[in-house]
Amino acid sequence: MNRTARNSLLIVVAFIAATAAILYTMGQPLICKCGYVKLWHGVVISSENSQHLSDWYTPSHIIHGILFFGFFTLILPKASINVRLTLSLIVECAWEILENTDMIINRYRESTISLDYFGDSVINSSADILAMVVGFFLASRLPVWASVAIIVIFEATTTYLIRDGLTLNVLMLVWPLEAVKTWQGG
Repeated sequence: MNRTARNSLLIVVAFIAATAAILYTMGQPLICKCGYVKLWHGVVISSENSQHLSDWYTPSHIIHGILFFGFFTLILPKASINVRLTLSLIVECAWEILENTDMIINRYRESTISLDYFGDSVINSSADILAMVVGFFLASRLPVWASVAIIVIFEATTTYLIRDGLTLNVLMLVWPLEAVKTWQGG
């Protein structure tokens, strides 16, 4: 492992550990209250959503990584990969912490179909951060068209299969529309 890769790994581990500690002190459970950890949980409207390692919202975190890589490359073209990774981790980890505050949890419950949402487990948030890192490094290696294709495919797939995705999630948090909420409810 070269020096840059080793430093990247240390940065990721440090951010995940710090975020996990903050979330745990905020009262988020380490794992699902059901008592076990699954690799995948595919039932969106359930108390186990956002409690296991991956779920239908994992693709949106991969998209975060792609978008962050593109954004920080655009505004800081001469910055090292680790500077851009660190900035991406700051944003992603801050979101994971903010997402698990009462303010955002209640906003999800009021304006979306996520009535059983009580925040993420620590292990789910940690896996979400790792998914962002995967997206970041995919974008660093792939041509732009491939990164765009991943975003379009992930958004189209989750919108079609679960009536949600990154775009709808942001829309419903920022500007909730009753028509979208009704459509999402099926």
